[in-house]
Amino acid sequence: MQKLTNKAVQINRSPMTLGERVYLPSIAKGLSITLGHIFKKSVTTSYPEEKRPFSPVFRGLHILNRDEVGAERCTACGLCALACPAEAITMEAAERKPGEEHLYREEKYAARYEINMLRCIFCGYCEEACPKDAVYLSETIMPASYTRQSFIYKKEDLLIPNPKTKESK
Repeated sequence: MQKLTNKAVQINRSPMTLGERVYLPSIAKGLSITLGHIFKKSVTTSYPEEKRPFSPVFRGLHILNRDEVGAERCTACGLCALACPAEAITMEAAERKPGEEHLYREEKYAARYEINMLRCIFCGYCEEACPKDAVYLSETIMPASYTRQSFIYKKEDLLIPNPKTKESK
């Protein structure tokens, strides 16, 4: 049979020497590696006192943006839900009623917008797919919880507070 490549290596099957059979050189090599790690600086951070610096491309919790006037940017186009590979986003659209022009930018808005954070893989595809820049992933770490229901974030949890209502209080 003809060789496909010249990368074949002949294996040395000669009997082991006395030093190799006793394993002393191997044990000494392993101990030297262990001793070398003992005297190196620790990479552990004391969490509550020290915060670990995150990467500039870190993706955390989702946020639903508002525009300059305070209206919701989301127009319920559904592109974020379609782009999500984990199918973590659920959305229902509704028509804007007369008198709600200050609440929503377009005629259509997201009446129900939910993200199941247990399914989310923080890929950022929803952020890239949104044509209105309504969805973005912040630098906030997802908090721990004991119940599954607390990991389903609704529209009220994701939406940035309205600056107009804050000023009036």
